[in-house]
Amino acid sequence: MAKLAIVSALLDEQKGLLDQLQQPTKRIRAGRSFWSGQWAGHDVVLVLSKVGKVAAASTTVTLIEAFGVERVLFTGVAGGIGEGVKVGDVVVADAFIQHDMDSGPLFPRYEIPLYGRSTLDCDASLSAILFEAVKLGLTGVGDHFHRTSLLEAPNVHRGLIASGDQFVCDPSDVDCLRAGLQSAGHAPLAVEMEGAAVAQVCYDYGIPFAAVRTISDRADAQAHMDFSAFVQQVASPYALAIVSQFMKKLQK
Repeated sequence: MAKLAIVSALLDEQKGLLDQLQQPTKRIRAGRSFWSGQWAGHDVVLVLSKVGKVAAASTTVTLIEAFGVERVLFTGVAGGIGEGVKVGDVVVADAFIQHDMDSGPLFPRYEIPLYGRSTLDCDASLSAILFEAVKLGLTGVGDHFHRTSLLEAPNVHRGLIASGDQFVCDPSDVDCLRAGLQSAGHAPLAVEMEGAAVAQVCYDYGIPFAAVRTISDRADAQAHMDFSAFVQQVASPYALAIVSQFMKKLQK
């Protein structure tokens, strides 16, 4: 049975997931609490990576080396920067890129040095299961958005997500980030701070990886407003519903 890691960056993003583990046991390593247990008949390890690419990469290596995980799922929130991606929508990643990667003139902008590529694909099979789980999960919490500040039902998107060690909350920064990526042929739907690092570690180890992000803001001047409330009221219940469906559909 392939062991699955479920990773989030913040405690509120993970809220409710830990309660689903049967016979959970905690092991502290590298300053993090790793919870192992069973969920829907699967061996699972839950952990908070903390924020940023280095923290995410360190956590992923520990999961693989110390806990023997063979599949990785990341769930959390992100800022929407793609056309038509609104607050409350959900994005399933097809691939990741580091928007702050620039080793020029030695390598083209955005290219990962010595990898010969700028983007790293998520696992197609896991991502397909995740996409279906999102659609089922959001149907299961169908009326939830009416009880929040969201005015419209969420849409589900699939595509590129950009990661970088920056909380993007300035419209001019968004315009610059998007224009630079688009000039290189990349059109990200969302921006966050961990996924590309997890994708790179999983690529190195040959570990299947999938990721889902709920859009908490439009990466603008309002990005910091009521962030915690959004995560608690919207992103957290969405994550629980989505991951629960994912676990049901995941093959052992």
